[in-house]
Amino acid sequence: MTSKINVQDKSLLPTLLKKQKDSPFNFLSEDDVNSIAKELKLSRSRVYSTASFYSEISLSPRGKHIIRVCCNAPCENAGKEAIREAITKELGIEIDETTEDKLFTLESVNCLGACFMSPAMRIDDEIYGNLTPEETVKILNTYKKEHVDE
Repeated sequence: MTSKINVQDKSLLPTLLKKQKDSPFNFLSEDDVNSIAKELKLSRSRVYSTASFYSEISLSPRGKHIIRVCCNAPCENAGKEAIREAITKELGIEIDETTEDKLFTLESVNCLGACFMSPAMRIDDEIYGNLTPEETVKILNTYKKEHVDE
């Protein structure tokens, strides 16, 4: 038996991503899930299961900037662990944690699609590659400085 996709399902993922982007803590709340379900005329369980499936979407509050470190073999072999350690030392957080000031959340992902420039990390929508621990700290300090200047 085939499953029919309706128009609402096609707009669900973009709606979830936009709602999350508009959230000050980069996540979807229970109220967000409920309002999207109502708006798109979908069941709450359909919205929730879609939101919980995609690693890009969070159902828990996160920092203003999401740092994603690739844990795939090319990045692992190219020195990903040194990059993760530099981030951990600089920000005082481990994977799946958020800094106290709510500026950064550190996440591990299976692939950034940037194997050609391993080791790599993504901060928000920007991918940084061929990283060294020193370059990683410089990049983080750029984001910190932007926050102070705001």
